Formats: sequence, structure tokens, C-alpha cells
Amino acid sequence: MLIATAGALIISTSGPLVRLAEVSPATSALFRCVYAVPPMIVLAWAERRRLGPLRGRPLVLAWAAGVLFALDLLFWHHAIGYVGAGLATVLGNLQVFIVAFAAWAVFGERPSNQLMIATPVVFAGAVLISGVFDEAAYGADPMLGVLAGVATSVAYAAFLLLMKAGARRSAGPLAHATAVAAVSIAALSPLFGGADLTPDWPAHGWLLLLALGPQVLGWSLITYALPRQPAALTALLLLVQPLTTVALAKVLLDENPSLLQLTGCLVIVAGVLYGSRRARAQPARTDAEQDEQVPKTSTV
Repeated sequence: MLIATAGALIISTSGPLVRLAEVSPATSALFRCVYAVPPMIVLAWAERRRLGPLRGRPLVLAWAAGVLFALDLLFWHHAIGYVGAGLATVLGNLQVFIVAFAAWAVFGERPSNQLMIATPVVFAGAVLISGVFDEAAYGADPMLGVLAGVATSVAYAAFLLLMKAGARRSAGPLAHATAVAAVSIAALSPLFGGADLTPDWPAHGWLLLLALGPQVLGWSLITYALPRQPAALTALLLLVQPLTTVALAKVLLDENPSLLQLTGCLVIVAGVLYGSRRARAQPARTDAEQDEQVPKTSTV
């Protein structure tokens, strides 16, 4: 549990690091992947020695997942600019519900009753964050922040479904997906405000820390720990990561969401916990090991 919790705490620094870099959303998304590729290749090489090369359908799905991961990062980094690092991270956790309903449509896996009940509650929390009923809402454009956050969740949900369908391993597919994401972000960046290929220091330092910390170390710890921990740990991580990010954004960046936005944040986190806990406590299916290889918390 300590390993997975450490991973969640490291990942919770993603949003604040993006803000501290003070570069465009496309720039931070691009360098987050570019700097992460070399260490991920090393991890993938070690996995390849144990399990053999990644070929065929799993490889193609990993490449497709990389395109979706690129969209996930581009939308999420824009959400940070619109509504702040803390609230944008909370909005990223909506993917739990999108994955569940997409799996129902694609695989016939009906969501639990708890998740069905929690869904309207969670999206009510998103409405509170949007500032529709709040003249004191924090953020340059809270409504656009919510829309970008929902788009993030949709892209990440599709990414998770492809990774789930692709392989029973983690390092290889993630390395391929990250490399493809870097290329895709470079290609798509003109549509998302453009990327600066030569950011100055200390921006480079923050981006390097973003890649090696949350992207590589944080997810490596969680990927290692989740298959070895009780299912209830996932629910704990869903609580630790977004709330820690909100706290860090307050301390490091002086982000001050309004009372209604903080209420929306708590509503989303509570809804995600309630909706996901029972589903993960059900008896495991034959592909349980495959499912657990893909973390269900936010990547951002």
C-alpha cells in the first residue's frame, strides 16, 4: 500500500508542475512525453526480455492508444489553464464513469447499481465547478475548463479501453503509447495553440521533473503495486490524488476555488469513491490480471 500511495502522491504533483513551467498547454504535453520516452524504453526492454516482443494486435492497439493519450494530455493541460491545476485534476476522474458505460456498450458489462446512482451526482459536481451558479468562481474560464476536463475524461477512457484490450503487460504498451503520443502532440499542436520547441529554463527543468516524476516514477509505482494490493486500494488512490492536487495548488500556486467549486470537487470525489468501490469488490473475472495492469486513476 505504501508503494501505491507514494505513486499517487507523486502523480498529484502533475497539475502544479504544469502551472510552474509557465508554457503553453501543447508545450507541456509534448515535453512531458518526449522526456518520458527514454526511461520507458528501458522499462519496456526489461519486460521484453521476460515476456518477449510486443507484436501484432497489442502493438497496433498501443499505437492507437497513444493518439488518444495525446488528446487526453492536450485537453487536460488546457483545462489547467482554464480552471486551475486542482479542479482540472478532479475533473479528470470522470473517466471512471465513462469507462464503465463504454464497457457496458462495447463489452456488455453492466455498471453496478452504485455507479448508476453516483453518475448524476458526479456530473452535478462538475456543474458546480463550472461556475454557472457562482459569480466568485475561480479560473480564467471555468465553463471551458469543465468542457476540457470532460473531453480529457473521454479521451482517457478510450485510452484505458484500448490498453485493456491490447495486452497483459504494462511497460511495453505504455512505452509505445507514450512515443506515439509525443509524435501526435507535435502534429496536433497547431490546433491546440501551438508548441514551443525551445522553452527556456527554468521551464525545461519543471517539464523534466513532470516527465520523470509523475509520468515515469509515479505510474511505475502504481502499475507495480496495484496487482499486489486489495481492490479497495484503488478507491483510496481515487481520493488521495485529486485532493492532494487541490491542496498543493492552494499552497504552491495560490489557487482559491470558490466555496461552490470546492463543494463540487468533494461531490465528484465522493461520487467516484461510491460508484467504483463495489464494482471492484466483485469476484474477479478470468481477465482480472489484464484489467489490473491498467490503473483506473487519473493519468494526469
